[in-house]
Amino acid sequence: METSNFSVLQRHTHTERLANTTFDLAVIGGGITGVGIALDAVSRGLNVCLVEKHDFASGTSNKSTKLIHGGLRYLKNFEIGLVRESGRERAIVHELAPHLVTPQKMLLPLVKGGTYGKFMTAIGLRVYDLLAGVRGADKRKMLDKTETLAKEPLLTESTLLGGGLYAEYRTDDARLVIEIAKKASALGATLLNYCEVTGFEYDAHSKLEGLTCTDLITNTTTSIKAKHYVSAAGPWVDRIRAKDNATYKKRLQLTKGVHLVFPFEKLPVAQAIYFDIADGRMAFAIPRGKVTYVGTTDTPYNGDLDRIAVTKADATYILKAINQTFTTVNLNIEDIESNWAGLRPLIHQENKSASELSRKDEIFNSKSGLISIAGGKLTGYRKMAHRVLDVVLKKEPQADRFRASVTEDLTLVEPHLKTTEAVKKYQDSITKTLSAFGLSDPYQAWYLCATYGQQADAIIAKAKTLNTAPAEALIRAELWYAVHFEMVTNLVDFFVRRTGRLFFDIESVHAYQDIISQDLSVYLNWSEMQLSNEKEALQKALDDATTYYDDEF
Repeated sequence: METSNFSVLQRHTHTERLANTTFDLAVIGGGITGVGIALDAVSRGLNVCLVEKHDFASGTSNKSTKLIHGGLRYLKNFEIGLVRESGRERAIVHELAPHLVTPQKMLLPLVKGGTYGKFMTAIGLRVYDLLAGVRGADKRKMLDKTETLAKEPLLTESTLLGGGLYAEYRTDDARLVIEIAKKASALGATLLNYCEVTGFEYDAHSKLEGLTCTDLITNTTTSIKAKHYVSAAGPWVDRIRAKDNATYKKRLQLTKGVHLVFPFEKLPVAQAIYFDIADGRMAFAIPRGKVTYVGTTDTPYNGDLDRIAVTKADATYILKAINQTFTTVNLNIEDIESNWAGLRPLIHQENKSASELSRKDEIFNSKSGLISIAGGKLTGYRKMAHRVLDVVLKKEPQADRFRASVTEDLTLVEPHLKTTEAVKKYQDSITKTLSAFGLSDPYQAWYLCATYGQQADAIIAKAKTLNTAPAEALIRAELWYAVHFEMVTNLVDFFVRRTGRLFFDIESVHAYQDIISQDLSVYLNWSEMQLSNEKEALQKALDDATTYYDDEF
């Protein structure tokens, strides 16, 4: 396939633009909120840049439960507006990238002494559907005990009362961020990873007039000039505000969410399940390719923002919840294949526990002109961008030269697979192509389709040019694509955020890390010392994904 059809992130072109342009808007933070703001801004006609001190999606936006969901549990806190907005956004984002945001039926088992009773669940799911505008076959369905066991035989018959079946959407959060960033780039936005804001520049009236940034790849410093500045730095928002010498009444309260990954045969759930934990919380068990992942925890966090440990207590908590719900699986810590932990940047509220804190976003204005946004959910990234742009344009004297937001209809990936049926048809076609190439495992076609959509054509075409075994050729072709189209700068970028292999196919990381290291070293012209350092960084990531620490860092 012609790769000219694809959106491209190429570092050198963005570096040049960053140093030689005065922008309408500069965004700090390359997670889902930041890239969402950049896409909304550039599609309205603003000249926008974005800088991220690590890689795109390296923080919260790669550590979620990987669901585009409405947040059923927020109904308990009467957050009706949040549930309505999130529920409706699910369907919109699915339309924008149906290979990446896929329908996922969720089973809510009703158990003796559980959080949800039959009557309130029936009402709650009905309200959930109404708020989200759910139609047709996606509408909720109440199940009796026999029907629930048929849906999920692993559930414990003696405590089961019935269940509720409702619609959600599964995604790969990091891939969603990358595709939004690529789309913003295609429309003219300037985006740069590994570019840290090290200081602010002010005019004579103490108004923000520039960002001092260090490119951590080239070790060069540049000054970014813009008319307006937004911080969408997630857990780092308060640190950015402190760097701006801002005083503020509200602050973040960080909470940690942990997920454990198991080989599917160890936890062979028939479908996604939203289940009770004994302490009154709820957790998800979600099948995905070769694995099932389970989470999440929700505990206050005060540790290292750049390296978040999964503790033995975290793992024990989730394992206990699994074994109490699925009493025949008897999982232990040795059964865990990998893990991830991330932070939720929530708004502090007095006398509320971590799980009670609202997931609503809030916008803060500093006296210098810096606009900060915090809170919110992956699902609501478009609406968060709208709200930020509303604030920006109220400060813009020539706001009428910019058009209204178009992101509701702006497809994220080209060529665009328009429907779930089109996604399935495409997956079937590459299943045949890969089989002829020597890869008969249907997982490979599912993985390529779910990760790249029709961009997979370019990867398969590249793989066919490589004189090596098919499986090795395919992952090497993925690396080629990631370097040339997705601004990959190191091994962790590739194995964690572009492909998700560290979480969902860790054996492939072990199997191919040497050849990928060699190829990437050639692509990026690394010295022997750089190659050694990057291998060490990957090993550290592997260690963190498979180790359970006594305490947080």
